[in-house]
Amino acid sequence: MDAVVIDTLPPLDWTNGPGAVAQTTDGTLLLTAATGTDWTNSALGDTHQHGATALGFVPTRDFWLSARVSVPTERTTYDAGALAIWGDADHWAKLCFEYSPQGEAMVVSVVTNDYSDDCNSTIVAADAVYLRVIRSGRGWAFHSSADGVSWDFVRVFRLAYGGEVRVGFLAQAPKGETCTAAFDHIAYGTDVPGNLRNGS
Repeated sequence: MDAVVIDTLPPLDWTNGPGAVAQTTDGTLLLTAATGTDWTNSALGDTHQHGATALGFVPTRDFWLSARVSVPTERTTYDAGALAIWGDADHWAKLCFEYSPQGEAMVVSVVTNDYSDDCNSTIVAADAVYLRVIRSGRGWAFHSSADGVSWDFVRVFRLAYGGEVRVGFLAQAPKGETCTAAFDHIAYGTDVPGNLRNGS
């Protein structure tokens, strides 16, 4: 399809070559992951994998980006829709609505400075969850929410990377044939919360 345009966001482009994307008439963004694609820099020494591609923008100032994320297709282990930050193959992060090996949908965050620090967060009983990424100075923060109003703190971190980063949307299907992730209620702003831990 033609270039994806979301009126509230800066221009979007891919991190790792064009991916499968569609936009519905109500503005929902649909990303479909190719078979076996993921981002992972295994801390245990397994093969690194960067086959997935994210659709994002290059931030030029402090900001926040949020979206409600769901996976309308049948789910397999580790498939996910995510908000993602990409610097290079050794410096990236993602906040995922992911399917666990135990068959539960969860908020999962991964921060990679050479190797991936992978952390499970909240179990999600609903069909969708709001995810948010914030940049404040050189720091980053991840939050999740049931309603897009009150935000639960997931983590704060830095990437040991001084170059240009791209921030946006990712679908992954490490174990399955495919995964389609839906992103709606997409919002962007530059009024970064002063307190990252008080639910704002």
